[in-house]
Amino acid sequence: MNLAFLAVADLAAHRIYVEDVYPTVDGGRFAVKRVAGEPVDVWADIFRDGHAQLAADLVWKAESASRWQRMPMRLDANDRWTATFVPPAPGRYQYAIEAWTDVFGTWRRDFETKQKAGLDVSSELQEGRELFASLRHTPSPLSNSPRSNDRWAPPIVPGFEAACDDTLLSNATRLAARNAFKNDLIRSPAYPLYADRPLARASAWYEMVPRSQSRQPGRHGTFDDCIARLPDIASLGFDVVYLTPIHPIGRKNRKGRNNALRAKPEDPGSPYAIGASEGGHEAVHPELGTLDDFRRFVSACIAHGMEVALDFAVQCSPDHPWLSEHPEWFRKRSDGSIQYAENPPKKYEDIVNPDFYGGHSSELWTALRDVLLFWIDQGVRIFRVDNPHTKPLPFWEWLIREVQTVDPGVIFLSEAFTRPKVMKALAKLGFSQSYTYFTWRTGKEELQAYLSEITRYPEREYFRPNFFTNTPDILPFHLQSGEPWVFKARVALAATLSGNYGIYNGFELLEHAAIPGKEEYLDSEKYELKVRDWNKPGNIKGYIGHLNRLRRSHRALQQTANLRFAQVDNPHLISFVKESASDDDTIAVAIALGNFGSVEFWFHFGDIEIGPPGRRGRVREIENLVTGARHSVQWGGVRLRITPDEDPALLFRCLA
Repeated sequence: MNLAFLAVADLAAHRIYVEDVYPTVDGGRFAVKRVAGEPVDVWADIFRDGHAQLAADLVWKAESASRWQRMPMRLDANDRWTATFVPPAPGRYQYAIEAWTDVFGTWRRDFETKQKAGLDVSSELQEGRELFASLRHTPSPLSNSPRSNDRWAPPIVPGFEAACDDTLLSNATRLAARNAFKNDLIRSPAYPLYADRPLARASAWYEMVPRSQSRQPGRHGTFDDCIARLPDIASLGFDVVYLTPIHPIGRKNRKGRNNALRAKPEDPGSPYAIGASEGGHEAVHPELGTLDDFRRFVSACIAHGMEVALDFAVQCSPDHPWLSEHPEWFRKRSDGSIQYAENPPKKYEDIVNPDFYGGHSSELWTALRDVLLFWIDQGVRIFRVDNPHTKPLPFWEWLIREVQTVDPGVIFLSEAFTRPKVMKALAKLGFSQSYTYFTWRTGKEELQAYLSEITRYPEREYFRPNFFTNTPDILPFHLQSGEPWVFKARVALAATLSGNYGIYNGFELLEHAAIPGKEEYLDSEKYELKVRDWNKPGNIKGYIGHLNRLRRSHRALQQTANLRFAQVDNPHLISFVKESASDDDTIAVAIALGNFGSVEFWFHFGDIEIGPPGRRGRVREIENLVTGARHSVQWGGVRLRITPDEDPALLFRCLA
């Protein structure tokens, strides 16, 4: 046997090439992210040697399904083919491309060309007869048994020659092309896709510390206090109420006010020091209420059109029940003590971390998965994961798949302020949304550069940013002035640049007292109880509510990737255009990045075109979303006025 000859023969059998498949992430290693119920456009370069015509199908299915569905692909241009499918429900999907030589289409093309040229086509007619006749004995491409001719083979009628220009023959050749035995059929690898529910792509988050929702100084807040706050939060247009950890707090090495190493008897400790004699990750802090009280809170949120997000912090206080029940889950020091958490030079004596790679790691991983499943049973479908970059990356890929197999609608937010490639890796592994560097980006050039990075291909296929203006850990320097315009500008940037954004409670009250020289809140409620007047004079609640109402009214603002920056003749202004995925809603935005008084500026659209395919055109008119005033676009732009003290953001509907 000539092995070299066999290798050549095998190579010769694979003459069709499928290349540059879009969309994919790392060649199909990770899933592309989309939204259930919306079209997914798939593209690929498909070609072969010679001049024969090709045919191709896009095949797709739910990952757990056995049967593939197929959509015919069409040739667009330059050997680029495309087709569309719609994943009907949240979950994991696969798609692939099949291509083969269209023998009948090639025959028909050549026959018509020669016939129109006045050439003798008698040989071509005979070849056509033989091709069509062969279908009587050709097995079905989907089974090993032949189908009857009257079910799928094109008819062979008297006067075959006369029928060559007839619609019957045109339909017959198309039918034959799709059903004939495909001798050189090639199939691409299967590429993964995850279809989320819409809230994964567009959501407005309100972060609150439950124990600080009391109206009485010195009294620990309860779930009933949280429920009482929901009408106000809902009126601001938020979709997600995110709670910092609600579990019992350890007493050993408890932190005092302002992160003091020694706590006073009345100090509540950090909610991130999870676990005490009352329970661990599946328990609620007794001063907040009971598990039934928490379920009432979840139901109340749903009644107000919002969902609950819980903090999932994979860490334990020294008092956590797991340390006595499962000491093998924790790493011990040489003296036999369990090692507390540290990030040199910082030390966190009130926290210890499980050992993910210890001898009992499989039990630990399963226990952590079961914690999430427990809270899903209580009605929670969104989790903000604390510091995922400090835990094994394979753990998150496994955990997210395990949980979403039970409930495909569960959303995971990655709180990883770390190196860019690690942040992107976490998104690839399955996190639905990701914290970003937006919190620190203030200048025009750095904002545009960062948004251009996370909205390019392939980042836009897997990385969904969530722009938080502030967090309990981060009070950015630019907010420490307390000026209303900068708070408005930052929330306007977050709400319009990103489909997902969030604020930490107190932002709406312009809270800005910082530890001198640090981006940290003075008297942080991470270490003490706070009582606020949620209608404090000077608040910007109305402004935030207005932005959220605009987001809900305009699909262009409910996504991030379809973003194009425009030109303005002022270095302290940023401008951009966002267009909905369906191309039926376009919004132009200009936001002041400095308080320079009232100024006029030129908003230039350049070569930006809007509208559905085939009808796209330049912007000809814009309509102010607040005042309703309309401005005609002339010479590619329009002159506008902005006054940051009054409103640092202008939003317009674009008309083509």
